[in-house]
Amino acid sequence: MNWFNDLFSMDMLFNIVIVAIPALVCITVHELAHGFTAYRLGDDTAKRLGRLTLNPIKHVDLIGLAMIVVIGFGWAKPVPVNMQNFKYPKWGMALTALAGPVSNILLAFVVIFIFVLIPAPHGGVGTIFGLAGEPSIVALIIFRMAILNVALAIFNMLPIPPLDGSKILLSFLPERLYYKLMKYERFGMIALLAGMMVGMFTGINLIGNIVTTPAHTFFINVSLFFTSLVS
Repeated sequence: MNWFNDLFSMDMLFNIVIVAIPALVCITVHELAHGFTAYRLGDDTAKRLGRLTLNPIKHVDLIGLAMIVVIGFGWAKPVPVNMQNFKYPKWGMALTALAGPVSNILLAFVVIFIFVLIPAPHGGVGTIFGLAGEPSIVALIIFRMAILNVALAIFNMLPIPPLDGSKILLSFLPERLYYKLMKYERFGMIALLAGMMVGMFTGINLIGNIVTTPAHTFFINVSLFFTSLVS
């Protein structure tokens, strides 16, 4: 029963909280950006279904959220988009897809700047390199939020259906081929889930390495840049 006790230990619950809160913020901003961009381009589907909101309950996918908590990246409930409402369907879909990752990168810049402003020893760039004391809970949540935002942006830009990157890449194809390939999106999701499961059981987390290493590098470089500006 040790595994059961560990599952509900204070350390485990603490780790879940400092990941789940940032994850809810990240996926909410991501999906809202999709819906708002689609709305501005002429598709009001998300608005009619109540998805143009900062309420995370409207956007959360429980399995996707669990994946974010467990392995550091996952997904939300996709915002419904009717691309036929766009004046230029392919490019409207590409811009709508791009809006999600861009919103996460912009939010990452904001939260990293806030992190740098937190006085040492409870925050700031010194905590990254072990040059200051233990970070506060607020600093940890902000740190996780920054990493998750960048990781979510990178993950979604992978050119694998149904991720945002595939919609951007496919928009450069002729229309006949574009619509044909869009029909096979669900198979890409199955492949992604299979890859994640293999990584969890074998320890060979290829997608995770592709996503998390650049996210940490981004965080360090941007935090150092902001530190140089405010010091």
